[in-house]
Amino acid sequence: MAIFERIGDILKANINDLLDKCEDPEKMVKQIIIDMEKEVQNCTNALGTAMGSQRQLKKNLDKAKAESADWENKAKAALSQGNQDLAKKALERKVAADKQAEQYQGMYDQATVQVDNLKSQVDALKSKLDEARSRQSMLIARSKMADANEKMAKSLGNMDSSSAFAKLDKMEEKIESKEAKADAFADLAGTVTGPADEFAQLEKDSAVDAELARLMAEMGQSPS
Repeated sequence: MAIFERIGDILKANINDLLDKCEDPEKMVKQIIIDMEKEVQNCTNALGTAMGSQRQLKKNLDKAKAESADWENKAKAALSQGNQDLAKKALERKVAADKQAEQYQGMYDQATVQVDNLKSQVDALKSKLDEARSRQSMLIARSKMADANEKMAKSLGNMDSSSAFAKLDKMEEKIESKEAKADAFADLAGTVTGPADEFAQLEKDSAVDAELARLMAEMGQSPS
């Protein structure tokens, strides 16, 4: 039963340890499934061979039983005709057939037990294979997630965060300086007077002078 012992070793193996020793866990998991599939196929073939032997033993058993019944009928026919010697010869052949049938019966019973055991083991192996296939997708997903986390950790480890933030601070200072210059130019632009501003000021001064003259006249004062 070396096949089943090997399957047992595979099923009992610590998959995590195997993954630790493997450069590519995904390939390792797939290989485990392939090995299990091969073993299940081998066991199924062994079961088929055992069932074939069982059927052949059943045929031999049925044949021996049929011969025993046939020789018994012949012995009865001989006795019905009063021929005891011929009946005894027929019964001798019947005894030989019975002995053969007994041997075939023992062999058939033993083969039946073996076939039943093989069926149970093959069913168990197929169940384990289905379980392994289910775990395969989960383990591969975990492996890929671990790779992604490792890459992220390496990227973060290689990045100089203090240097990056120092560069950002420097850029912020430059932008603030540009903004200050822009505000200064805007203020300067507001204080520069043009011809239009001068005329507006003249109009304003004339209005003020007219109001001053009106108030002084009302108060009886003369302009200076």
